[in-house]
Amino acid sequence: MLELAFDPLTWALLCAVALAAGFIDAVAGGGGMLTVPALLTAGLPPHVTLGTNKLAASFGSLTASFTYYKKQLFNPRFWAASTLATAIGAILGTLLVDKLSIEVLNKLLPIIIIVVALYSLFGSLSSTELNTLPKKTPALKIKQWLQGLSLGFFDGLAGPGTGTFWTASNSLLYKMSLLLNCGLARSMNFVSNFISLITFVALGHVNFLLGVTMGAFLMLGAWIGAHSAIKFGSKLIKPIFNTVVIVLAGKLIFEAYMS
Repeated sequence: MLELAFDPLTWALLCAVALAAGFIDAVAGGGGMLTVPALLTAGLPPHVTLGTNKLAASFGSLTASFTYYKKQLFNPRFWAASTLATAIGAILGTLLVDKLSIEVLNKLLPIIIIVVALYSLFGSLSSTELNTLPKKTPALKIKQWLQGLSLGFFDGLAGPGTGTFWTASNSLLYKMSLLLNCGLARSMNFVSNFISLITFVALGHVNFLLGVTMGAFLMLGAWIGAHSAIKFGSKLIKPIFNTVVIVLAGKLIFEAYMS
């Protein structure tokens, strides 16, 4: 089944998908919506698809995260609790992925993402333009731990849509600009991607050649996307984010209730 992934035309199409996914992921999250179905269509088994996607996604999320960091839109020290919590959550989610039935999760996901879509369309998605971090309070640490554990766990268990959930929940939990929001979301997405990837590698579920190749295109797309988001701000981020959550909601509804 892996030979299909090495067909030149299929490989080129996968790289094109990776480029688009990297751009979308760096701006709004949700790039896995493109890459996971593409890898499955190419003929990779489900577990190899998930592992290979994690490898490629790690390249893209690292590029986006580093770009936001260089522009001082992500402070690792300030978000240390989020980082640790996300890593722990990702480990737990990945370890449990083969042991838990995700049927109920698949039924709940469309409802969750629709709420996110309604919030992003009619609520205030990080309306402030000031690039100032939230005030340090005991409540902030609790928020960081709960958010990191739950979203890290979800990324390890399922994956697609995690970056979108980070962007939406950041707006709900923290008063900061959309650019700081994106910097945090992309960085935490890298943490959970990388931690989950380590487990998939240990299990032998990664096609390294394809993953690295797609990862290179994801990096390019992420670089373009992050720089575009930084340059154009909410004028670019909001419409792309809204489009992503609506498409993701439709996809999840179809898969959970109609397929």
